[in-house]
Amino acid sequence: MTRPIYLDYNATTPHAPEVIEAIRPFLEYEFGNPSSAHDYGVAPRQAVNEARSQMARLLNCQAGELIFTSGGTESNNHAIKGVAIARRSQGNHIIISSVEHPAVYEVCRALEPWGFETTMVAVDSFGMVDPLEVGKAIRPETILISIMHSNNEVGTLQPIEAVSRLARRHGILFHTDAAQSVGKLGLDVRALGVDLLSVAGHKLYAPKGIGALYIREGVQVEKFCHGAGQEMGQRAGTENVCQIIGLGKACELAVDNMEDNNRHLLIVRERLYKGLVKEFSTGMRLNGHPEKRLPNTLSISFQGIAANEVLARVGGHLAASAGAACHAAGISISHVLQAMNLDQEWAKGTIRFSVGKMTTVEEIDRALKVLVPVIRDLQK
Repeated sequence: MTRPIYLDYNATTPHAPEVIEAIRPFLEYEFGNPSSAHDYGVAPRQAVNEARSQMARLLNCQAGELIFTSGGTESNNHAIKGVAIARRSQGNHIIISSVEHPAVYEVCRALEPWGFETTMVAVDSFGMVDPLEVGKAIRPETILISIMHSNNEVGTLQPIEAVSRLARRHGILFHTDAAQSVGKLGLDVRALGVDLLSVAGHKLYAPKGIGALYIREGVQVEKFCHGAGQEMGQRAGTENVCQIIGLGKACELAVDNMEDNNRHLLIVRERLYKGLVKEFSTGMRLNGHPEKRLPNTLSISFQGIAANEVLARVGGHLAASAGAACHAAGISISHVLQAMNLDQEWAKGTIRFSVGKMTTVEEIDRALKVLVPVIRDLQK
């Protein structure tokens, strides 16, 4: 049975075949605990260390500045809560943007009963934050700024370097949620100037349930989990060896194939976009920044129709995500589209297509043949 064409890589990615092969020995026979001093612990320990080095190469940092987590959500929690607790004697104010992932803004909300305050800086119609507005939000008690590297819905890239310079001038720590960017773009934590950066493994062809947090050397954050002292004392618990190895391999593949992968992502994304533009000269608009955007992400709004109805009709042939949901109680529009002030007439018809390195030109052409007649019929 033929499965639907997968155009939802921002939600999650398939496992790279090389990742599966790298993990296999640690599922089959290298089952030892990395902390064990005997022979069974040697291979797992070496593999975990190698994975940390593979990720360090991708991010241009020291291996000792990386701790493995259960994913992007935990990494964001660790970064924000860890800084808040470690620096609470210095202040209680955090700055984020209005388009952050729930794994950032919900963490900030959870800190409010403990006396912390959050300022949410608005974005423009492209979903981009203005560093000048971030600067205006800074207070004497500001201890952390957290701005995502790229947006998961519309793909817009944020001016991270400019914000990091601003944070540094004021002695404020800066965190970026780079879950959607790592593996798709060449990220250099030194050049970015960030103090903390979150990674989600399942966004770059590694398994679910694994991620990492970069913590710049010298930055103090509260421990996330207390126990035997694994992960440089920051996150106790026996290491998730198989997933860690998978993430390391995925990072190695990203480094070695970055240029080719990016070229491919742009080719298939633009083929889809141009194919839609050709059919819908009106009644369609692009969301997100036209240039400063992830190479794989295409958020399109179709005027006067409901995205979930489009996806329901093409569901047997195509998988993508809606930016709004229509139901009996009304229309639920994503907080990102709301923050961009997208008119409801357009927002309700928003579909996010996100391609990956496995996406083929032939799949894009088939997707267009499925999508176009459905959209045209609904827009009558």
